[in-house]
Amino acid sequence: MSFPFELPILDKVSGPEDLRKLSDADLDQVAKELRNEVIEVVSQTGGHLGSSLGVVELTVALHAIFKTPLDKLIWDVGHQCYPHKIITGRRKRMMGLRQKDGVSGFTKRSESEYDPFGAAHSSTSISAALGFTMGRELGQTVGDCIAVIGDGSISAGMAYEAMNNAGAENKRLFVILNDNEMSIAPPVGAMSSYLSGLYGNSAFHKLKTLAEEVEVHLPWAMRDGARRARQIVTGMHGQATLFEELGFDYLGPIDGHNMPQLLSVLRAAKARATGPVLIHVCTKKGCGYAPAENSSDKYHGVSKFDIATGLQSKTPANAPSYTSIFGQALTIEAEADPRIVAVTAAMPSGTGVNAMAKVFPKRVFDVGIAEQHGVTFAAGMAASGLKPFCAIYSTFLQRGYDQIVHDVALQNLPVRFAIDRAGLVGADGATHAGAFDVAYLSNLPNFVVMAAADEAELMHMVRTAAEYDAGPISFRYPRGNGLGVELPKRGEVLEIGKGRIIQDGSDIAILSFGAHLSVVQEAAVALKNKGISVTIADARFAKPLDTDLIDELVNNHSAILTVEQGSVGGFSSLVLHYLMQSGQLRHGINIDSMVLPDRFIDQASPAEMYSDAGMSEGHVIDRCTKLLHKGSSIPSNHLDAVNLQSS
Repeated sequence: MSFPFELPILDKVSGPEDLRKLSDADLDQVAKELRNEVIEVVSQTGGHLGSSLGVVELTVALHAIFKTPLDKLIWDVGHQCYPHKIITGRRKRMMGLRQKDGVSGFTKRSESEYDPFGAAHSSTSISAALGFTMGRELGQTVGDCIAVIGDGSISAGMAYEAMNNAGAENKRLFVILNDNEMSIAPPVGAMSSYLSGLYGNSAFHKLKTLAEEVEVHLPWAMRDGARRARQIVTGMHGQATLFEELGFDYLGPIDGHNMPQLLSVLRAAKARATGPVLIHVCTKKGCGYAPAENSSDKYHGVSKFDIATGLQSKTPANAPSYTSIFGQALTIEAEADPRIVAVTAAMPSGTGVNAMAKVFPKRVFDVGIAEQHGVTFAAGMAASGLKPFCAIYSTFLQRGYDQIVHDVALQNLPVRFAIDRAGLVGADGATHAGAFDVAYLSNLPNFVVMAAADEAELMHMVRTAAEYDAGPISFRYPRGNGLGVELPKRGEVLEIGKGRIIQDGSDIAILSFGAHLSVVQEAAVALKNKGISVTIADARFAKPLDTDLIDELVNNHSAILTVEQGSVGGFSSLVLHYLMQSGQLRHGINIDSMVLPDRFIDQASPAEMYSDAGMSEGHVIDRCTKLLHKGSSIPSNHLDAVNLQSS
């Protein structure tokens, strides 16, 4: 591979219609050039490299054979869509990939007509494709529908619910199983073994196909005997693939990097399909770029890197990440209590439980992309007497909400929820934002809900959760590095429902919940320079609330500001509800709340996203100043003085 890249054919491709004019040999060359373009782009922007390199040939072949955008091409998760974006009119914008006002790192309906269905969570593609298919059947302007789903994503129950439905409907639909045997973490479970067996049996598949073709041409009287003989020889009696049992015609496995084979199979499938078809395509993550191929994670998510060496340019961290601190704290607690176990949904390194797995491998369970199962699995372990920590990102925990309600909260089982990626997360954008967990957990009976203000607090909350056995408990913490605070050797057990005063002041009180405390502290310094004295309190708990702390702040300050990195309906709503129930609002309270606005925040750096949300240091200063100004001009004993503002 030489640098810089020359792309003579790709330079002539402005859209998929140009691919359909090319010869098969030129399509093969386009794929080579497209792979180089993806490498060049991601080397400058960072992003999901390995998954995108794995589907280059498949992307070209699909757009060349099917007539997108009339035909609906739906990428599961969407993190492998960079080649797709380049050849669907977004090539010139790719240097803004995952940046503010730039191209999304996932498929996005508002971005292009070639993205018919947005995604960033897994296992939704077949359901969506079936929905488009039924739209076509009922007269909508929809052509063929193609779902591309990975071997990791197909482990989730939703994929099988969709396939079962599609098989029953028996309408023309294409599912491409992109089997790279390497999801973010190595695929786990029986399905991975099953797919590996299919792949390893490709010679057998050819034998089966040949026998079937011969059988078709026999006279009617001889066919039944020949079929029985074939089943005896091949062992296929009652041994259809799982996909065939669900009602799909199964084709494969085929080599996903062999352009002639891909084109041939896709053309045949398009020409002959009458019902649902599953095409099993085997690919390699990172294919065509040695550093990615040789990396343990196949360069799933990378920062900017040097193309020649593959070395990533990462800024040295001033403090360890919250994720690593959680992993270390959990391991410490696991050493002290053999009943502690950990559950993750295909994210052992992403959630930090891999640290515990190195020491206690039999007590860490990766359930695959199956958050619903993971939550109930943890509930069962809690019911057995174990102490499960269910470590799932905030945005993915949403997928298991019914199980949280029905299987955990209703039965008051002591499952510990470690919620990583809380708040706004940066380049992954709105799809991965941890905006809603405080609201969707705090409204459940029996739950304790905590948020860590810094990495030392995270250690305290891990210890608190480990010791708490009266019901479900959760703690949230952000993506990225900590603040560099001094860490204890082991966390302390916090008193349930009790916050803390960080600094005392006399004019305004800021009641912070979670990791925005550092922004509040910076704002307090600026306010002090303006002559405004600020009390800062860290609530620690959204449920149960520290009502004594709230009462103290209300009684001793002319204004109160609550701050949280979550949506409306969370911590601030609970505070206001308490003040209403306790009758204090009738006496006039000058109070405001800073929460995420009632809209999704587009990708940018976390600082830019919080600024967009109206939650920067400057916004905190402005809110405090306005609160004090309003409070000084309105009698505190008048009902009209109640100043309930929300973001």
